[in-house]
Amino acid sequence: MSWINKDTEIYCSFAKKAGNTGCQMMNSAFYYYGLNKIYKSFSVDNIKDAVNAVKTLNIKGFAITMPYKKEVLNYVDKIDPSAKVGAANTVINNEGKLTAYNTDYLAALDYLGKIESYKEFYILGNGGYALAVKAAAKELGMGFIEVNRNNWDILPTINNCLIYNCTPVENLDYLYENNHFINCIVTSESGHALATLQASYQFNLYTGLKFPY
Repeated sequence: MSWINKDTEIYCSFAKKAGNTGCQMMNSAFYYYGLNKIYKSFSVDNIKDAVNAVKTLNIKGFAITMPYKKEVLNYVDKIDPSAKVGAANTVINNEGKLTAYNTDYLAALDYLGKIESYKEFYILGNGGYALAVKAAAKELGMGFIEVNRNNWDILPTINNCLIYNCTPVENLDYLYENNHFINCIVTSESGHALATLQASYQFNLYTGLKFPY
């Protein structure tokens, strides 16, 4: 890859608190293909201002994480069917026209499609990521029970079921071990797999190329 120059295309992510996972994945993939692109994560307090900056600076694409996945839909020009779930995590800038996608939904479709059936399926959370997982479950014909702050106390009673954590809550050690637990937190095994899977869809949107696992 050449040195960063005036023709370098910029991609980024916006979150309340920026992380490094997307930077590591995307910049490594850009380097693998020798692309003149860079990826940078940003902590932002106002997603509308961030979207305006994308247009001003001609940033080619960006990811969105908590808590802006729902709100960002107010500031795009087009919503892809994958983001009709009511939340988006990826936006592509095509000459000033912004299109929203949800690669979390696409990743959840792939991941859940390979899971064996359980007597009950519980989805934890009601944020933007949970919307994507619930939409994927419905697409796959998987019935589920929603768990949020109003019924969180049922978790210790769930036994031999499928549980998908769509929240940032980390301390869930009290769950029965015979549950099949899917965790969206990227530091977990399933969370890393899901992050890589959704990143592969993002990378394809950014470049048209296959993500180099």
